[in-house]
This record gives sequence, structure tokens and C-alpha cells, in this order.
Amino acid sequence: MGRAFQNRKESMAKTADAKTKVYSKYGREIYVCAKSGGTDPAGNLSLRGLIDRAKKDQVPSHVIDKALDKAAGAGGEDFSPARYEGFGPGSCMVIVDCLTDNPNRTFGDVRGCFTKTKSKIGTPGSVSHLFDHCAIFVFAGDDEDATLEALMEADVDVTDIENEDGKLTVFAPHTEYAKTKQALLDAFGEIDFETDEIQFVPQTVTPLEGDDVAMFEKLLDMLNDLDDVQNVYHNAEV
Repeated sequence: MGRAFQNRKESMAKTADAKTKVYSKYGREIYVCAKSGGTDPAGNLSLRGLIDRAKKDQVPSHVIDKALDKAAGAGGEDFSPARYEGFGPGSCMVIVDCLTDNPNRTFGDVRGCFTKTKSKIGTPGSVSHLFDHCAIFVFAGDDEDATLEALMEADVDVTDIENEDGKLTVFAPHTEYAKTKQALLDAFGEIDFETDEIQFVPQTVTPLEGDDVAMFEKLLDMLNDLDDVQNVYHNAEV
């Protein structure tokens, strides 16, 4: 599958004074994840991975605790996932994942980002079929055979395993995220995952040159500035 997954999204911390935006986005995602799967990280592996990523991105504990407390209470905000797809500068492909309490507002905001950067928002499925929706785990190690054996014993449908520079990268279907993570933890104990996420990995890349580069970066900046946007995936190669 290659290491194209490293090209999968722009860091939420790219824009200036982005810390509060990062905190807000993690807080919202932790709240939704805990609300749907339970507030105990030991029993909600998706939440556990999300909290670990938040800590690595230096999100303060009080932000995480506040989101968990809100999820444990009655009522609360009603966020729902929304995904938008389209074509950016140079005909690159872009997927925008959001959490929103007002889909009409969010669609209008995302569409505005595309329109103002000479990009075109598409219909659902217009580009996502050219991405692999994967659970990806990266951790220190070099025993590819033992990792594959452990995953196969757990009946995980492994897509690929890479061994490079003392690190193993495991790719699995996004629907098997929890099963894959549990199998790795059972086999190797506590693991310090460098990457522990579900991502859209492009099957091909689109090189950008000239004015398209600046316009593409503007598109990413505008999208990442939106409170409702959680992740932006693309196949652009700058």
C-alpha cells in the first residue's frame, strides 16, 4: 500500500494560533466517541486511541476530562458526522470529515471553501471510491511474521503490513479497527502507537505545480479554520 497514508491529511495545527481550534476539535470528537461507545477508555478502544492522540498533540487534561464529563451527563449537544467530497486545484481529490450540529450551515461553509479556491464540491462517493478507508497502526518493531500470525489468529482481515526503519505499519479495514488493536495489544502488551487512526488513504496521487499549489494550500487553510471540520484527506502531492 506504500507510505502514502502520510499524505492523507493536513495537520490541524498548521494554521497560526491553532491550539484552541485543535482543543475544540479533539473535545468535540472525544465527546461524540464517548457518547456513542461509553466513557471508559478500557472498554472503548476508539476512545482510548483518540485520547492517546490528543495527549500526543498536547491537548490539556482538563479539555479531555470536560468532554468525557459532558458525554457522561444527560442530554448535551447533538453532533452528527458529515462527509463532503470534491475536486481541489489541479483536479486533486479531497475528502472533508465533519462533526456538526447544523448540517445546512456546515455544507454551506465547506462549499464556500471549495468555491473560493476554484474547486468543486462533488456528490457523495464521487472521490471516496478512489481512497482506501483503513485502520492504520504504526509502532516500533521488526517482526513482521509474528505480527501477521497474531492478527490472523485473531481473525483480522489484514490488508498489508510494512516493515521500515524499525517500525511496523499495519493496515486493516476500517470496520476492524477495534479487533485489530485488541489483537496487537493481546499479542505484544502495551504498545506506544505512533499512529493509531482510521484514515482515507489515496490509491493514487495527483502532483500539483505552479498556482495550483498556493490555491490548494488556501483551500486547506480555509477548511481547517472551520470549527465543524475534523479531518481533511487528499491525494495531492505538492
